[in-house]
Amino acid sequence: MKTKLKMIYWKGEKFWVGKLLEHPEIMTQGETLEELEDNMKDAYTLMTMEDVPEKHKVKELSLAV
Repeated sequence: MKTKLKMIYWKGEKFWVGKLLEHPEIMTQGETLEELEDNMKDAYTLMTMEDVPEKHKVKELSLAV
């Protein structure tokens, strides 16, 4: 399944930086625009858990904050 998302991006001092309009919490960078796009695809997959297999386990963690 293909998902189409809109990425807003700009050139920082050293890197291209971008975030997804539909998921502004997903933000990444790359040395080139092509690397930024690849990194954004990876970040989206990780953040949306699309790569989690059907047979998986869940464990609750306690964090001191």
